[in-house]
Amino acid sequence: MEPERFQHSTAGRLIRARQADVEYWVFVPNPLPPGLNRSNKRLRLTLSKADHALGELAGLGRTLPNPHLLIAPFIRREAVLSSRIEGTRTSLGDLYAYEKGQTPPPGEMEPPSEADTQEVVNYVHTLEFGLEQIELGQPISLWLIRGLHAHLMEGVRGAAYHRPGEFREIQNFIGPDNHLHHAKYVPRHQCKCNNA
Repeated sequence: MEPERFQHSTAGRLIRARQADVEYWVFVPNPLPPGLNRSNKRLRLTLSKADHALGELAGLGRTLPNPHLLIAPFIRREAVLSSRIEGTRTSLGDLYAYEKGQTPPPGEMEPPSEADTQEVVNYVHTLEFGLEQIELGQPISLWLIRGLHAHLMEGVRGAAYHRPGEFREIQNFIGPDNHLHHAKYVPRHQCKCNNA
């Protein structure tokens, strides 16, 4: 982890930790919710604009026979961007082509690996599964979180290592390989969450 990238963060602080013989930095977020200065004119204006935009979006959604058509592109965009943290190199165009069973013409850019694209597809399916569960009245619970993780890891590289649908009992991190000292980001690890 590159501590200089987090030194001036208003979202939390870094501390040193150790696992076996490896010492590393861990990011500890500040407690939620953060304190907001409600008298800040710029903040009020931004919140007002966001509220207005959400109202327009809700109105548009009510006019569509299938509101899912409105959010599907955002789900895919989120899947592509979030998967990049893990090192995948699938673009939004690659994802749409894969979903339609298309491959790029010869001579064009090399397509992403099947494994990369499958991870992004799983992310899309996981988001859709989570939204369906919430629409059905399922509360956000440990059962739902484990189910989301199982969907996310289904048939992808690292599934055996990550134990789909189970909580990790070791330090989690984001990085290019399975070595903690190469991590780009290490969150705080506090509990041994058996299957509670």
